[in-house]
Amino acid sequence: MPKRILQGTVTSDKNAQTITVLVERRFKHPLLQKTVRKSKKYRAHDEHNTYKVGDVVRIEECAPISKTKRWTVVTDAQA
Repeated sequence: MPKRILQGTVTSDKNAQTITVLVERRFKHPLLQKTVRKSKKYRAHDEHNTYKVGDVVRIEECAPISKTKRWTVVTDAQA
């Protein structure tokens, strides 16, 4: 089964080797046909503390690293 890859913006880098990534998804409401924006925050593993607040990154699913971390940073989204 393939691992999910999401793209989002770093909102926090205060923890050691961890960043918080805000992922936004857009979809059409089934009844109203209006575009709806929903967002969710994921905590991702950043081995070398490379990424800072505002960076756009891609994260990939992985085995649990800690109580809340189940994602790792793949690369910059621009690269």
